[in-house]
Amino acid sequence: MRTEAVTLPGSPERPNEDWAAAALPAAGAGGTIVVLDGVTPPAGEDGCVHGVPWFTARLGGALTELSASRRDLTLSGILALAIRRTADAHRNTCDLSHVRTPQATVAMARWDEETVEHLVLSDAALLLAAPDGTVRAVLDDRLDRVPAEVRRSLAATDRLRNAEGGFFTAAADPSVAAHAVTGTSPRAAVRAVAALSDGATRWVELFRAGDWTDLFAILDKEGPHALLHRVRALETADAAAGGTHRWKLHDDATAVYVEL
Repeated sequence: MRTEAVTLPGSPERPNEDWAAAALPAAGAGGTIVVLDGVTPPAGEDGCVHGVPWFTARLGGALTELSASRRDLTLSGILALAIRRTADAHRNTCDLSHVRTPQATVAMARWDEETVEHLVLSDAALLLAAPDGTVRAVLDDRLDRVPAEVRRSLAATDRLRNAEGGFFTAAADPSVAAHAVTGTSPRAAVRAVAALSDGATRWVELFRAGDWTDLFAILDKEGPHALLHRVRALETADAAAGGTHRWKLHDDATAVYVEL
């Protein structure tokens, strides 16, 4: 089994708000991977004294521990429990009702001898590669369906955050776990799996350098480090050319790859 995880900060002036983990039981019967992408809040009050990196570390740690130890729970059940556990850790010090309370996107996979489970919430991505080379992208496109003119308004976006008809992220309300994109595949139908934050999926979704199969081929042959450096090169070249993506030159970028 081959496992690789790489994360790069978007800026040396800011802490990396992504979080990643891979847990593999010593018996080798299965495992789990987790990638979180912390949602950077706009300047101003968010009701929390801790910040996004604290939140992603707490939530990511809970998701990793629970997905490895609680085989009796589905991934959505684990997400709900991890959100509740994380909220309990700071509800006495922070205003968890604030619409911008720390939150994150989620991509998870868990496997055993028989099945591979997956969960995606918001704009992280999970890729499942079949033995024949077919790559399936598991995506939650609800944020993409929000019109660009709405997303340009912080107030309008806040009204759609974790609301019916809008989009969902892991924040302080465990009920959002029921809105995650989930599913199960036979273990024999999945050769490898990858979890990506949206800083890594820019290679496909922003710069159109290839499709998901092409991206997975880079992970397969060269590893996550090569993918993230290709993204950085595209970002830098785009900015130098006066491109349209300069609103955020570099984003925190994370990729986890596991060959089952």
